[in-house]
Amino acid sequence: EGVPVNVTRLNEEIDAAASQFAAVERHQAQDGSVYVLAALQTTQNQVYTLSIRFPTTYPNQMPTVYVRKPALRPGTGHVYTNGNICFMHPSMWNPGRHNVTFVLGRAAKWLNKYEVWRATTRWPGAAVPH
Repeated sequence: EGVPVNVTRLNEEIDAAASQFAAVERHQAQDGSVYVLAALQTTQNQVYTLSIRFPTTYPNQMPTVYVRKPALRPGTGHVYTNGNICFMHPSMWNPGRHNVTFVLGRAAKWLNKYEVWRATTRWPGAAVPH
């Protein structure tokens, strides 16, 4: 973890995301790193709490997103072995175009797909092996 390369940019991104999403909070971990807690509501009116963690190489490397509550169903696809969700293929991350607001939007899309999967056992949309 540690402190991201560009803390000013990260703080500006978090402020911008908080103006677009109802529940976005900046937190500081014991190691001095900044993380975001956010609550997103799906089209099925389920509220999920997410944690967004930023690597020290942020924004050059994409952040990781974890669903904190409610717990994801065992066997959920599109989740990495350490528990973070695959909201986009890492090779598609573009630090010039992507930011915290973008990540929250992609996480919201992932959550809605997750709910379709829960109801149908089929993950909607394209999947890229990685």
